[in-house]
Amino acid sequence: MQFAKTQTPKPKKKVVGFWWFRFFFFHSLKERIITMFGCKCFYWNSIPDSFPSQPKPFSLPSPLPQWPQGQGFATGRILFGELEVLNITKFECVWSYFPPNEKTKGATFYRPVDIPDGFFSLGHYCQPNDQPLRGFVVVARDVGHNCRGEKHLPALAKPVSYSLIWSTDDFREEILDGCYFWLPLAPEGYRAMGLVVSNDQDMPSLEAVRCVRDDLTEPCETYSMILKAPFCVWSTRPCDRGMFGKGVSVGTFFCSSHLSSGGKLNIACLKNLDSTLQAMPNLDQIHALIKHYGPTVSFHPEEKYLPSSVPWFFKNGALLYKKGDRVGEAIDHNGSNLPNGGNNDGEYWIDLPDDDQRKCLKNGDLESAELYVHVKPALGGTFTDIAMWVFCPFNGPVTLKLGLVNIPLNKIGQHVGDWEHFTLRVSNFSGELWSIYFSQHSGGEWVDAYDLEYIEGNRAIIYSSKCGHASFPHPGSYFQGSHVVGIRNDAGWSSHLVDSSVKYQIVAAEYLGENSVIEPSWLQFMREWGPTIVYNSKTELDKIVGALPIFLRFSVENMFDKLPLELYGEEGPTGPKEKNNWVGDERC
Repeated sequence: MQFAKTQTPKPKKKVVGFWWFRFFFFHSLKERIITMFGCKCFYWNSIPDSFPSQPKPFSLPSPLPQWPQGQGFATGRILFGELEVLNITKFECVWSYFPPNEKTKGATFYRPVDIPDGFFSLGHYCQPNDQPLRGFVVVARDVGHNCRGEKHLPALAKPVSYSLIWSTDDFREEILDGCYFWLPLAPEGYRAMGLVVSNDQDMPSLEAVRCVRDDLTEPCETYSMILKAPFCVWSTRPCDRGMFGKGVSVGTFFCSSHLSSGGKLNIACLKNLDSTLQAMPNLDQIHALIKHYGPTVSFHPEEKYLPSSVPWFFKNGALLYKKGDRVGEAIDHNGSNLPNGGNNDGEYWIDLPDDDQRKCLKNGDLESAELYVHVKPALGGTFTDIAMWVFCPFNGPVTLKLGLVNIPLNKIGQHVGDWEHFTLRVSNFSGELWSIYFSQHSGGEWVDAYDLEYIEGNRAIIYSSKCGHASFPHPGSYFQGSHVVGIRNDAGWSSHLVDSSVKYQIVAAEYLGENSVIEPSWLQFMREWGPTIVYNSKTELDKIVGALPIFLRFSVENMFDKLPLELYGEEGPTGPKEKNNWVGDERC
């Protein structure tokens, strides 16, 4: 692997004693750096003007409350059958990498500290330098409870040796100190869960980590890239996620000398074999979590198409249509006459009336609006996902961005019945808000708690985009497509607010068992909440092209090929339960 080198100009005149001076200067600088940061640092430049600081720990804006009593939620420990695990969030820095002239980039590697007696580390932790220190690694102990009553080897075992994955030895001239990345070599029938980082070229102690018996593990995959050079580092996550997934993220990282992580990884995730999910919150705890963390949703100040409650939508004129019938049927306010179950077979759909009430329905009713909450296990029951669904009777037309020009379109992008959501992910170890998922049309993004905006206490702000109602963590303009040709999504603060900590209804929490939460009738409607609309988008786009100067038309016509597919037609959206993320993980 080749690295760029800092060129040092040759001295014009030999100076007696220069080499001795440089030796003592660097030795002194090295010791000061280690003392200052508590870790060894890898830095492109031999003599940096000022050394960047290490990431500082993050805490939520307000202390956590005393949660209502329950079985195992927020107790700090979770039982996985034969393993008892807990999260370690205190770390000791081992080594840092800072790219040249980028004092906030790079990454730092840590070992967990303050591990309770009887528990063992499964690997080390890594995170980027440009974010607060906020992460975890799972430590485990063998409690000897075999869920299946079979005789097995111990749940944990020492590695038999280590394999050196990557080191800085080949680049000794460019760095202050070395670092070594070791893969634990598991005994037969066991899997390694993470890597070990050291400053010493000697192999780490076999006591440093433990490997986990194979049947207690799940395959994992690389997730977000942490570092691209001088080698590649990724965070990891279970391959099988979602409401029924048993895989548990260990918090460790994977590294490689190649940009591609390749096929099957040589480390694994844990598997939660406890089907009782005893660390999940009970109903009282769910209400407490929503009241403490429930975000405030801000709709754009120029938003015409505001949300409403589902009963308001039904009571004010929404109609149920059946294939072959030209006249729609009025819908009971709780949706009791909607066909339940089945799948989206195109036999039924919901639409607006054709009379004066149509405009009223399109505008929604902010006063009645509420968030519909689905609570489900995540990452093997170590986290709780609180998905909050918002209903808007109408989705407005899009605005096309064409270079520096914004062109509001008349019909393209609009449809009846818009379901959008965001999801709070809460740690079942501590009850702490970990991140929020922002749904954005066909995808979305997870945003860590340190990068959220908070309106009060630990309640975040969700910015809903104008007309399209996509969710964003900050105000501003966001684009589908590209910054040159695409769809504009504007989000901002306004007086159009819905406080989900107060205005919410829990509609589903399957893990609590039957009859714990009574699901509303309308939730079982698996068909479309709006009719299928096919736009004559070519006519509208041709008008735009025709208004441009001749020398621009050809280029613009070519750029239209880059537009999102939503421009060319809108199928009516299905309800929350028909979405693949109802059972599965969020799309990102």
